[in-house]
Amino acid sequence: MNAPIVQLQGVAKRFTLHHQNGIELPVLARVNLCVHPGECLVLDGPSGMGKSSLLKMIYANYLANEGSITVRSAQGALVDVTQATPRALVQLRRDTIGYVSQFLRVIPRVSALDVVAEPLIEDAAGDARAQQAAYALARSWLSRLRIPERLWPLPPATFSGGEQQRINIARNMIKPKPLLLLDEPTASLDAANTATVLDLIREALARGAALVGIFHDTQVGAAVATRRVNVADFRSVTPWA
Repeated sequence: MNAPIVQLQGVAKRFTLHHQNGIELPVLARVNLCVHPGECLVLDGPSGMGKSSLLKMIYANYLANEGSITVRSAQGALVDVTQATPRALVQLRRDTIGYVSQFLRVIPRVSALDVVAEPLIEDAAGDARAQQAAYALARSWLSRLRIPERLWPLPPATFSGGEQQRINIARNMIKPKPLLLLDEPTASLDAANTATVLDLIREALARGAALVGIFHDTQVGAAVATRRVNVADFRSVTPWA
């Protein structure tokens, strides 16, 4: 088997409530996981057990209190995100880690087409032909995810929840990356769009990406999982999101 793309060793997370005299809430402890190319690890467990927190630690939105989280970058370097510099994290997020969160966060007044094309435009570096190709691919993703063409010039903040989620998926999956984190990507989608997202996930696995996902619908998770882990096993002793 190929070397893992992400490996967690002895990871723990606690939240400190500063407005409650510094009370600490333990969420996760002794998390030991690794995910290999072509593998989809689905995180199971009741709400509040720390599934989203685990994804956020891999993405370094949350800092782990203990342990290491090592990511193999697109360039082949091993980076411990618990110790990485801000510049190294920016590079990882640009080239290595895609993260479909539960919410779309974009700059106001930027069109849906620009939002989706942006990860590819960053790489175009003023190359007009590459920029044209980026927009062409963004249009194909918007079409595939059933975003009406009349909405493409509009800012996604004006869209429905399901439309925003599809923009979120397109933006974070349009550029192939070795590691993809999915936090309930189909929660607000209808059956047809859910099926499309499952196809996109399978395509990412087929090209060798490693996926870690949370799915509100157990049947959807089962459709793509190659392995499952119950996060409640990691001593999530206090309910927390």
